[in-house]
Amino acid sequence: MRPSGPLLDFAGASLEERDGRGHVNDSTAIRVLLVDDHAIVRRGLRSFLDLLDDIEVVGDAEDGVAAVAAAARLVPDVVLMDLLMPRMDGLGAIAAIKQAQPQIEIVAVTRFIEEEKVTAALEAGASGYLLKDAEADEVAAAIRAAYAGEVHLDAAVARLLAQRMRERKTQPEPVEPLTEREREVLGLLGRGASNKEIATALFITERTARTHVSNILGKLDLASRTQAALYAVERKLV
Repeated sequence: MRPSGPLLDFAGASLEERDGRGHVNDSTAIRVLLVDDHAIVRRGLRSFLDLLDDIEVVGDAEDGVAAVAAAARLVPDVVLMDLLMPRMDGLGAIAAIKQAQPQIEIVAVTRFIEEEKVTAALEAGASGYLLKDAEADEVAAAIRAAYAGEVHLDAAVARLLAQRMRERKTQPEPVEPLTEREREVLGLLGRGASNKEIATALFITERTARTHVSNILGKLDLASRTQAALYAVERKLV
């Protein structure tokens, strides 16, 4: 296992940054920022992620204020964001980062399943939602999915959202603007499918799948695949 880089004090928080000497400088690696108010959690995540060739931890922060500053300075590809933190919580940090740098993908991480938190995080711009007891491989999968522009929800979270939506909706709302094929694609988006998985399921090319997704977002006035997935769950297309 590679040793961690030096501890630095950045924006009033403990921030650990890598200068490239302790990590293979691979331009194809996914640059990740870790945000959690517990140092032991950050160290645990780093110790695992440092073993992966396609992921590079570029820094970590202990609260939302430091996270926003670190994201501006380090410009990571993906942020793993704890939701319950001092000074600025994860929801505030997600919104601030997405407003300033919408290209950065964010995976929300928390210990508890709370529908309001899940919905708020996704609406703020998170492209994934994990529980803190997630297996290490699932954390890596969520990072890779977010980097690829896909939605990754913890299985328990996905079940909760689907259950709550079904309880609130007795009849599915019509999705009139969409073609039958687009409805099929939307249903797959609701299951978190990637463009490649959509193409395989529907026997179409990946390029055609991307076109369908783009058309769906435009017709339904949605900003992201995450919003499309929630839309599909709400209307029982999953």
